[in-house]
Amino acid sequence: MAKRIDVKDLDIYYGKFHAVDSVTLSVPPRNVTAFIGPSGCGKSTVLRTLNRMHEVIPGARVDGQVLLDGEDIYASSVDPVQVRRTIGMVFQRPNPFPTMSIRDNVVAGLRLAGTKNKKKLDEIAERALRGANLWNEVKDRLGKPGGSLSGGQQQRLCIARAIAVRPDVLLMDEPCSALDPISTLAIEDLIAELKKDYTIVIVTHNMQQAARVSDQTAFFNLAGVGQPGRLVEINDTEKIFSNPNEKATEDYISGRFG
Repeated sequence: MAKRIDVKDLDIYYGKFHAVDSVTLSVPPRNVTAFIGPSGCGKSTVLRTLNRMHEVIPGARVDGQVLLDGEDIYASSVDPVQVRRTIGMVFQRPNPFPTMSIRDNVVAGLRLAGTKNKKKLDEIAERALRGANLWNEVKDRLGKPGGSLSGGQQQRLCIARAIAVRPDVLLMDEPCSALDPISTLAIEDLIAELKKDYTIVIVTHNMQQAARVSDQTAFFNLAGVGQPGRLVEINDTEKIFSNPNEKATEDYISGRFG
């Protein structure tokens, strides 16, 4: 069940360093939202706060709210492990467990959660691999190591692993930056399929990719040297790329800076 994310007055810190200043935005369900902006502006930092991955860094903290269908994921009563199960993440570089089999890679999270029934695990592995558009390529070698796959296949394996636990939201941190153009296209096609069932937020440096895959785009920028990153504007992707409200957005998209 895809869910809505609402971020309200979010300030993000690494120790005393104020990394991101006062972000407010919403991500509708079954929607792809792209975060774009120059390096160091806080895109990936904001992404990691959406499933409490930010706080695993010593000294990192947030002020403000991240609401998942109205529930604050930072409330004291909320288990961060459960948050990360509900809001899955796919990282920049494919990170399968290289010596673990393809099948075991997919169901690793379920096994950690205590699922032991082999028939059930096999069914979930097939469903997730089909969902990641990888089943036909690996169905005859499920026992082979995950590290034996190509880079693009490994990234789709990581997506299968993320969706095997049935999250409500998928976060993707530059999922195509390490991939060749053909693998990139396969991931972009997959994102278009996945948004039928998931709420997706993607960080990308590739503005053409943002224009192709997203429904809305958020542009982040740095206020100045040593200053925190900030959200400049968020709007429908078509509007951001054709007629943004802010000059800084237009300058970035047209290549005048960044």
